Amino acid sequence: MRSVIVLGSTGSVGSQALDLIRQFPDRFKIVGLSANTSTELLEQQRIEFGLTGDEVALGADEAAKLASDIDADVLVHGISGSAGLAATLAALESGKTLALANKESLIVGGELVTNIASPGQIVPVDSEHSALAQCLRSGDEAEVEKLILTASGGPFRGFSAEQLRSVTIEQALKHPTWSMGRIITINSASMVNKGLEMIEAQLLFGIPIDRIAITVHPQSAVHSMVEYSDGSVIAQCSITDMKLPLALALDWPKRQPGAVAPIDWTQSHSWEFEPIDEEVFKAIPLAREVALRGLTFPAVYNAANEQAVEAFLAGQIGFVEIVSIIDQVIEQHNPPASLTLEGVLESEAWARLTADSLIAQRIS
Repeated sequence: MRSVIVLGSTGSVGSQALDLIRQFPDRFKIVGLSANTSTELLEQQRIEFGLTGDEVALGADEAAKLASDIDADVLVHGISGSAGLAATLAALESGKTLALANKESLIVGGELVTNIASPGQIVPVDSEHSALAQCLRSGDEAEVEKLILTASGGPFRGFSAEQLRSVTIEQALKHPTWSMGRIITINSASMVNKGLEMIEAQLLFGIPIDRIAITVHPQSAVHSMVEYSDGSVIAQCSITDMKLPLALALDWPKRQPGAVAPIDWTQSHSWEFEPIDEEVFKAIPLAREVALRGLTFPAVYNAANEQAVEAFLAGQIGFVEIVSIIDQVIEQHNPPASLTLEGVLESEAWARLTADSLIAQRIS
């Protein structure tokens, strides 16, 4: 039986992880939980899983302490945003397998995270990166030609740049495939999320950013693909259910029978693939540029986006201004000579202040 800590246990990823643990009680045991603000639900979970007060935590700082102090085989990291970096570092330093749904901490931390991780210690929970990890088992590293991330296209697939200028908050929050939180739903609509996923893939798998491609696949049945040097393309397909990559991450590389229902092959299926328009969705080439620059640029990209998305949801800026603000903040950034935790945190704070200043100029 594997012991499990779930950070962000009251959120979407955390709740689904707990559902899986309820589904497989003979395989997994909860030994720690954390939440941000949902104290009542956290207390209900604590009682259900028989935990003491020392085995639950409230807030990102206490979650990092829990990740460090409580023994566990695997830690499911479902905290959202770059606030999860400390918990990521703590989990890795303590030797736990890190089932990572918090892509921001890897992107922000970069080599600070990958340098302390043992081979195979980080197991991705994002459906796209879980798919890549599965497809990469089909060949040797030297045979990998390209990683191909799929994107649903979001609610604005096929829109022109001009059409994006007039979209509303309500339209941006209507994702055609996935049910997610407000921030990540907006990130999916702007394609910032796909830009972050490109950076994450580079860090997870050591593939240069110029060999990471995106294809728009609105049915979201193919979660990602790997192209090999002989021309073969290996794809991972399943229904759209986060429980599959979560179940895999809990006991990687073992699969849990019946984690989700399989695709029904007695029915007809039509799957489309189309190129992404980088002239319209400028977050993609911007993310590629950020990945090439390295150092604290990914942290700045992420932090500026978080501020801009909050401003958009508050009705302070338009949808297309999200990426415009990220671009302007990046161009003003003067990174430190080397990557340190202090430098990352300082760059993040600077990016947030700079983004807020640009937002304020638009409001006035």
